Amino acid sequence: MRHLFRNALLACVLAITALGLARPAAAAQTAPEFTGIAAWQNSKPLTMRQLRGKVVLIDFWAYSCINCLRTLPHVTRWYDQYKDKGLVVVGVHSPEFPFEKQEGNVRDAIARYGIHYPVAQDNDLATWDAWDNQYWPAEYLVDQRGNVIAHHFGEGNYMEMENAIRTLLGLPRLTEAAAGGEKDAPDFSQLGSPEMYFGSDRSQNNASPEGDDSGTRDFTAPSRLDLNRFALVGRWEISRQNATLVGPTGEIRLHFKAKKVHIVASANDPVTLEVLVDGKPQAPVTVQKSMLYTLYSGEDYKDHVLTIRVSKANFHAFTFTFG
Repeated sequence: MRHLFRNALLACVLAITALGLARPAAAAQTAPEFTGIAAWQNSKPLTMRQLRGKVVLIDFWAYSCINCLRTLPHVTRWYDQYKDKGLVVVGVHSPEFPFEKQEGNVRDAIARYGIHYPVAQDNDLATWDAWDNQYWPAEYLVDQRGNVIAHHFGEGNYMEMENAIRTLLGLPRLTEAAAGGEKDAPDFSQLGSPEMYFGSDRSQNNASPEGDDSGTRDFTAPSRLDLNRFALVGRWEISRQNATLVGPTGEIRLHFKAKKVHIVASANDPVTLEVLVDGKPQAPVTVQKSMLYTLYSGEDYKDHVLTIRVSKANFHAFTFTFG
């Protein structure tokens, strides 16, 4: 686990296990202003001062973070349900990877996930720093006087946050039955695989004997992969943030324990990945845009071996994430 949490996925895992909805013990903090925003989507530029008199939910997110994407349906529902009752939601898109800074990519993600509230592109993490934030996703609830009165880091505790919103809006609190369960949330007590990175800056899980230092070379896989290890096969270039296939074909092999496997990846030209789990073919996955793709969706949290066969060069792999 990294000490510095400018890492969307690792930070979310920590927040799930260690943090819940919290209220400041001391005097309420005045909400910091939006700072260094590169572009606003779905809105003209906003300031926290302009939003006084409203209940404001600030959601720090990144579009390739699976934990953020699992939180989005709750945030978008709160906006749709309470926007006419005095709630303003502002998504602060704080990128982890360079491709998440591109305005077109962010616009595509906003459309893909049905986000209709304002989104501020915090490309240089200036607003992130102003709020002293460390996690993706992170929600901060601001009252009508501009004070931060509650926050939550990571997934979960949706009913608690919704009830905090409702209390500020003068609405009765929901019961658990009325709020409904968190049906799509992973069972983190059974999930047995952490985030895994392909780039040399954060590579800890690469089992290829050729190592994980930056550079271009031919990679091989060991005869047996330990749990939570992956290996590259073929000629790959390792850079600081990703691995790029430079040979004509290649493979990635992964030993994991999860119900779902996702990869953040891209390709210069569309490439259809052949995916096998324990030797059994799965639905092929076509990759081109820089985004998160689901490779496997199973019924249990047993450990499995996944093989990805890549049929052409210029495929870029960034991270594995799990659910």
